[in-house]
Amino acid sequence: MAWKTRAVARELVDPPFYRPQPLARVDATYRELAAGSNGDPGGAWSSEEVDGLQLWRLRRREPAPGVVLLLHGFGDDRWGTSPALQWFPGLDAAIFTYRRRDDALRRGGPAPLVTFGAAESRDVVRIVHHLEAAGTPRRRILLMGRSLGASVGLLALSDLERDGGGPLAGFIWEGAPASSRSFAERLVRGPEDRWWHRLAPPIGALASRAAGRMGGYDPADTDLLLRTEGLRFATPSLCFLASQDRLAPPEVQRTLAARFAEGRVIEVPTWHLHCAEVLGPSYSGAIRQAVTDWFPDMAGGPERPPAHR
Repeated sequence: MAWKTRAVARELVDPPFYRPQPLARVDATYRELAAGSNGDPGGAWSSEEVDGLQLWRLRRREPAPGVVLLLHGFGDDRWGTSPALQWFPGLDAAIFTYRRRDDALRRGGPAPLVTFGAAESRDVVRIVHHLEAAGTPRRRILLMGRSLGASVGLLALSDLERDGGGPLAGFIWEGAPASSRSFAERLVRGPEDRWWHRLAPPIGALASRAAGRMGGYDPADTDLLLRTEGLRFATPSLCFLASQDRLAPPEVQRTLAARFAEGRVIEVPTWHLHCAEVLGPSYSGAIRQAVTDWFPDMAGGPERPPAHR
């Protein structure tokens, strides 16, 4: 039990499957995205420093009514998430890696440890404030996150709506882990229950506390239900709810979705990150409809979903 607790805690703060891509491959991907394809018009990339973070912007060739800020998931970075901008051909796009972990790891580390949204959500808040200061009103900023990116987005959105600055244009999300403790427990459980999974709750609790000590954060700050308690989000929402998910509990997703005053929930019989595969063109169609509703002055939309991690 002690060994498993240490292993799960280490996985929470330093995903063992994450390896940042060589910059040459990242640059090649960005050139492909800039060129455009499959109905996506592409655009021009630029980057800027924002409070220690590197923000990448894709500006479309025609003026766009807003910008989609893409939030990456657990063990991913800006490169892995960047193809999702093709779902939003009428919007500018913005993307960054939380805490700049990819750059640190390319230099040989050490990289900041993952805090399961506690610190990463503050990065998102800073980027939103920067976009506002640069001339994009909050009502013209859309967030999209999947897996831990969805959790980070919900945590950031709770802070943004409490600051009195008003709602964002919208939030598209899928498969938000409920907390570091919940995720740790579910890592132990795996794809199906076994008799020894009675140890999963105490291991999850101990591992999340250990991860918090390693990462310098309070695990309670990663608890979505706690952090959003009492909120009625004014930002509209589109939630793809994976009803068979064991890492992001469906009942928690339903509770969170109900905290949006305006929202649509599409339940899909799969695990999170697979909703696009199961729904096919309906996935991009739902995004297209949401974007049209939230940006009524925008024409067009994505034709089909790109390959996306």
